[in-house]
Amino acid sequence: MRLGNLLKENLVIENLKGTTKKEAIDELLNLIKKDRPGFDLESVRDLVLEREEIEDTSYGRGFAFPHARTDEVVDMYVALGISKNGLEDKTPDGIPLSVVVLLLTPSHISRLYLQTLSAFAAFARTDGNLEKIKNASNKFEVINVIWQSAVTVDKEITVNDIMRRDVATVQPEDTLKHVANMMFKHRLSAMAVVDSENRLLGQITDRDLIQAALPDFKALINNLNYSMDVEPFEELLKQEDQIKVAQLYQTDHEITTSDTRLVEVAAQMIFKNLRRVFVVHEEKLIGILLRKDIVNMIIRG
Repeated sequence: MRLGNLLKENLVIENLKGTTKKEAIDELLNLIKKDRPGFDLESVRDLVLEREEIEDTSYGRGFAFPHARTDEVVDMYVALGISKNGLEDKTPDGIPLSVVVLLLTPSHISRLYLQTLSAFAAFARTDGNLEKIKNASNKFEVINVIWQSAVTVDKEITVNDIMRRDVATVQPEDTLKHVANMMFKHRLSAMAVVDSENRLLGQITDRDLIQAALPDFKALINNLNYSMDVEPFEELLKQEDQIKVAQLYQTDHEITTSDTRLVEVAAQMIFKNLRRVFVVHEEKLIGILLRKDIVNMIIRG
């Protein structure tokens, strides 16, 4: 099914009046209220804004996807608004927020809901689509732009729908200091190790960094009175510019492809107690699937 099939002209605003995302959400909720008599606008608004407080749904590239699950609707609602001049809200990439897509769904159709979010994200990632939709002069043209993009809503949730595409990486010749700085900057517990052509070689984790300071950790565990001649972390800091990723990284990582069914990878992660699986195409790294993202997207919504 094409993404354009999910849009109705009466749920599209081609020129939002508001100047913030909250004001845009209010305008779109009012459209839904007109379409659905008895709709409890205030309670749904609270749910949508609560979701925004947990995590900003601004996707970047000029798009935001506020959403909520609620029994106030019996079918999925997709309402879309366009700000010709851009909204005032901060965005992750600095591109002004111009398109707000509000999704409301009951819990029993969560798969379609997730697939629709993924389809809109795919539409947003395509160069030129933002300008095309902003230049549309009426509701019909807005829907036609999305129809002509040929983006589809798939039937099954795949790794592609959940994976992160911007993966922080390091190379074997990078130093321990560089790795530690990157992990701190991006709040990461592990990083992919790649070669100069972005082929995946392995991973380096925070555990690997700590173990570099405690090579005799087994002796320390077995004997709490184990004496060390020097403070291990202090010694590690002295060598942080000399120790290379090549000396520390692991090659026992797990990989998958973007078109693999998410349920298959999730089962693998549970069985092997994995926190992350790397996504590759022809040996090159294209993304990463984190266990916490499965929780965030599917269970929390």
